[in-house]
Amino acid sequence: MRILLVDDEQRLRAAIARSLSARGHTVSEAGNARSALALAESQPVDLLVLDINLPDATGWDVLRMLKERKTPVRTVVFSAAPPSRTRIAEFAPFGVLHKPFPIGALLSLVDRAAGNVSESGDD
Repeated sequence: MRILLVDDEQRLRAAIARSLSARGHTVSEAGNARSALALAESQPVDLLVLDINLPDATGWDVLRMLKERKTPVRTVVFSAAPPSRTRIAEFAPFGVLHKPFPIGALLSLVDRAAGNVSESGDD
């Protein structure tokens, strides 16, 4: 599965990317919203793993822009603060994690998402 991992904490991002890659996923990384949008629009992405608190915009802003640009993607969001019910209802993420989260929780969500993605990447 092709995963775009977005987190401004480089060490956390690298650790998550290693875990996902070790399970056979192709992982692209971004440290901010601008890079995330550019990557999401330039390559196919099956799953977006997205921190809500980014230095240049929120993860919600990223999701809103992707939706406006007709590039929606299944998303797992994570944040130190629990997201509001309003945001969850608006964006309907595939999964929500609260930092710090066990890597196993993320891997479980990714495995579930992978089960919902066909070989070609089309839903």
